[in-house]
Amino acid sequence: MIALIPARGGSKGILRKNLSELSGRPLIAWTIERALASGAFDRLIVSTDDPEIAEVARCEGAEVPFLRPVELSGDTASATEVISHALKALGPGLLDSLPGVAYLQPTSPFRTVTQLQRAVALYADHQPDTLVSLQRVPHNMVPGAQMVPVDNGQLLWLEPPTCQVLRRQEKAVTYGRNGPAILIVSAGDVLNHGRLYGERILGYEMDRLSSLDIDDPLDLEMARALATLAKSMET
Repeated sequence: MIALIPARGGSKGILRKNLSELSGRPLIAWTIERALASGAFDRLIVSTDDPEIAEVARCEGAEVPFLRPVELSGDTASATEVISHALKALGPGLLDSLPGVAYLQPTSPFRTVTQLQRAVALYADHQPDTLVSLQRVPHNMVPGAQMVPVDNGQLLWLEPPTCQVLRRQEKAVTYGRNGPAILIVSAGDVLNHGRLYGERILGYEMDRLSSLDIDDPLDLEMARALATLAKSMET
């Protein structure tokens, strides 16, 4: 299986986000290190448009066999397009021996080696079209607790009051994608159907810490604090 790490140079939320410092290392290094340590992937490839990111990725042990074109380096470029471009750039005949592609965003630095190994094994055992990592939705964020704005600043319940369950223990368990930190897709689905999520989708639950997704400066500061705390607990 191939692991693909998307890491464009531009970012609106955090300048040069993929190279941001986290516990003394570039953010992207966390994902590269753990993907390599998992031993779950035949190749680890970084898709970037940025020469500096490419150099850092190579120094960390990843392959950068191509630079992503400008048209796939903006905010509107989709994961489907990035994966499709990488598969085509790697050459014909790859699909015959490729069970799936793991899409590992560098903004999820706390996913673990074990989680990567288990997700890949789960995909191999069940052979879904898509495996996606999930986080359990907090009880105060489930549909029965959500409201939508209407006119004049008023709010309406997303679900009718008669359907609401107030006790936490009785609320339905729901899940949300956690970034996602781990996404394994069928290469054939991406190339032939232009989709990440096929008909058979398998979920892989992750805990709150490993689900942290760095999207804005506050997320990055939280990640730095958590990394410092983890390091202090080791000593």
